[in-house]
Amino acid sequence: MGVTAVLDRTQRATERYARIAAWASLVVNMLIVVTGGLVRLTGSGLGCPTWPECQSGSLVPHGDLTIHKAIEFSNRMVTPLITIVVVATLVATWRMAQRRYALWILGGVVAQAVLGGITVRIKLNPWIVSAHLMLSMVMIAAAVALVVSLYHRLEKPELLGWAQFVTAFVVLALGTVVTGAGPHAGDADVKRNGLSALQTAQLHTDAVFLLVGLATALAVLRRSRATYALLAALVVNAAIGFTQYFTHLPVGLVAAHMLGATLVAATSTWALLEPREFRVRATDPA
Repeated sequence: MGVTAVLDRTQRATERYARIAAWASLVVNMLIVVTGGLVRLTGSGLGCPTWPECQSGSLVPHGDLTIHKAIEFSNRMVTPLITIVVVATLVATWRMAQRRYALWILGGVVAQAVLGGITVRIKLNPWIVSAHLMLSMVMIAAAVALVVSLYHRLEKPELLGWAQFVTAFVVLALGTVVTGAGPHAGDADVKRNGLSALQTAQLHTDAVFLLVGLATALAVLRRSRATYALLAALVVNAAIGFTQYFTHLPVGLVAAHMLGATLVAATSTWALLEPREFRVRATDPA
């Protein structure tokens, strides 16, 4: 086998490993949003009342193992998993231009660890909890950018793509404000943000309608997989959101809504960065 063939084979193997690692980074960053949501929804936010220790003098729970301790500690254990996956992704992409996305995600992991500690120490302040969640959404966006860039050359996004992307993150941020006004505080004694749950939910809903309109326009113009995926994620998650609101926020539906939020963040970023070769305009010949 010639030198050129060996180099080509090595290059293909490196790219394959980088893609697997990038997909893994995306999955684990979506996973921690769901596990973090389960911590809050089960009232386990202070199951480990200190940080970085779980309990004073111990990194792991001790004494009576309550369900709240188990859930909160399990969520904390997702962070080492994310760190391992992200470091592996950074190693895989180190000789590639795409390593900057892996560096961003790794920086996000460090920031999340610090922010998570602050969240526990100030007893689950709803605004800090919101920031904690939104940082995860940013990390999901970075992971999607990494995945897409490993398959295609990224091009300058168009204005409508930026409009839907920014609106999507406004929708997600408003969703965290609604949560901060609602009953799922993460612990029975945690204060809420003091805003009207009804009014914040209405504002969130208005932003969702705007986003659906932008996503529909983008889907009509492009007729592409990314825009269809975004529209589907929005419609399904909006249906879950309305259902959970009118059924008084059952835990299962709220958890499903949080998973849907990660899919909105991911598909919105995909629609923003979708290569032009997949953008079929409505005016193009069929």
